[in-house]
Amino acid sequence: MRPVLRVKAMKSSIGTRTPAFSLPDQSNHPVSLKDFSGKWLVLYFYPKDDTPGCTIEARDFTGFREQFHKMGAAIAGVSPDSPQNHAKFCQKYELGITLLCDEKREVLEKFGAWGLKQNYGKESMGVLRTTYLIDPQGRIAEVWRNVKADGHAQAVMEKLKELQGTK
Repeated sequence: MRPVLRVKAMKSSIGTRTPAFSLPDQSNHPVSLKDFSGKWLVLYFYPKDDTPGCTIEARDFTGFREQFHKMGAAIAGVSPDSPQNHAKFCQKYELGITLLCDEKREVLEKFGAWGLKQNYGKESMGVLRTTYLIDPQGRIAEVWRNVKADGHAQAVMEKLKELQGTK
């Protein structure tokens, strides 16, 4: 019998407090949840820099960055890549969003974004593409699991508009 890996993930129900975190960004500067206090935060977890789906998602969030900013929202992507990889990714695609490095996968696990994946019939541990919309009080306002990259940034923006009553 094959062992099953279990990851202790946070209870991600809407209205619960977001767990604290601090991770280096693409410039190797520490970024913490408290840095976004009083703002909405789009916190999205993605597998790897410079791969097709991850590039679509990062470019789409960059494209909507100004609209999110006008709505009082910041955007931060999290992957296990290094600050150097994030910096290259940002430069290559002129990304204007914050990318956080979770090389030890501690925050990925805490948010339930690390787990067993199936790809072409093979099982392996990896990043589960997940997005959290966090309100200005640090509570989870919405969760998207098994995200499809194309069109996701638009869907998050529409939900933020709905929550703010501007839709």
